[in-house]
Amino acid sequence: MALEPEGNNRLLQDVLARPGNETCADCGNPEPDWASLTLGVFVCQACSLLHRSIPHISRVKSVQDTWDASEVELMAAMGNNAAKAKYEQKVPAFYYRPTHTDCKLLREQWIRAKYERNEFEFIEKQEPYSAGYREGFLWKRGRDNGQFLSRKFILSEREGALKYFNKQDVSEVTQLILKCVYGGRISLWQKPLAFYYLLFTSASIKARDPKAVMKIETLNATFQPAKIGNPCGLQITYLKDNSTRNIFVYHSDAKEMVDWFNAIRAARFHYLQVAFPGASDEELVPKLTRNFMKEGFMEKTGPKHTEGFKKRWFTMDDRRLMYFKDPLDAYARGEVFIGSKENSYTVLAGLPPSTQGYHWNHGITIVTPDRKFLFACETEAEQRDWIAAFQRVINRPMRPQEYAVEAHFKHKP
Repeated sequence: MALEPEGNNRLLQDVLARPGNETCADCGNPEPDWASLTLGVFVCQACSLLHRSIPHISRVKSVQDTWDASEVELMAAMGNNAAKAKYEQKVPAFYYRPTHTDCKLLREQWIRAKYERNEFEFIEKQEPYSAGYREGFLWKRGRDNGQFLSRKFILSEREGALKYFNKQDVSEVTQLILKCVYGGRISLWQKPLAFYYLLFTSASIKARDPKAVMKIETLNATFQPAKIGNPCGLQITYLKDNSTRNIFVYHSDAKEMVDWFNAIRAARFHYLQVAFPGASDEELVPKLTRNFMKEGFMEKTGPKHTEGFKKRWFTMDDRRLMYFKDPLDAYARGEVFIGSKENSYTVLAGLPPSTQGYHWNHGITIVTPDRKFLFACETEAEQRDWIAAFQRVINRPMRPQEYAVEAHFKHKP
């Protein structure tokens, strides 16, 4: 009998070696070393900690612990592939499936959506992010004072835009009008009230004009909890006059914030389906939202290379290299387009010998058809990471639409 636990653990290792069980059921991390006894899935240590937040749903145990025969039988009966077929059977194509590199918020809400809320077994539970219209209040960082204030946001696929309003005293009737105008769902008895108010009172929709209109065409969203200083912090970017505009928001409810994120992805998905009717879901999904390729501080000098180097926050967003005085600035101080090597773009380690005025010793030179851009990094490791990021973009051939971006690009010195 003393050998029975060892035999059970050997059987468990056989189950762990089955197809699908070699990666975490929730984030795809290889070689999971934990399991949920109640759900029958193998997960990594990081996801096992998130499973502990739903103890009424999942009870986790290390694969290195001693296992009973009944526990091994349960894992053998389910496993990751069978669990995915059950809990992920109706995941929308646009819904973001987090990996082990994503923030805790996305991974935890993915786990809760699957196992606690059963969102992907019942389509009606997906309405908060799939209805084509969403409105609500988010805490938005002020452009000038840096304070977070409550602002009303409306996302409308019909309007093709995400909008926010500075006015907080929006009356119930005015909200009905906004729903009518921007494609929201209201009941039949509400419609006469809304239109009566619109036609026969002096109230004006113009007084409630949005503070900003963000076209779905150029919209992007990425979670930035560390930068924003909030676990639910979301950075929204869009193009205004061909320059990037940043908006930083959060909500105290984690599910609410992830629902907003996936609603933006749904709107982008449906927009791209119309813009590229022949494209498959697999081709469109990577274009819905994107994380920045690289961010961090570097020093830079001006176009004449005679000015002193200044410390700036840089963001590499695909082919756009933007620099800011502060990481939370709404507008970039300047933007640089990074093309491909076929179009005479190159990146070099180091600075020209005559360069002066820098404080950090690890230089980078980006050569474009028009000029050279000089940067300096604080450490050699940062220099390597930035060069690798630039090189990935430069090595990639430009798409036809990127030539148009290059032609109209505005660089702010």
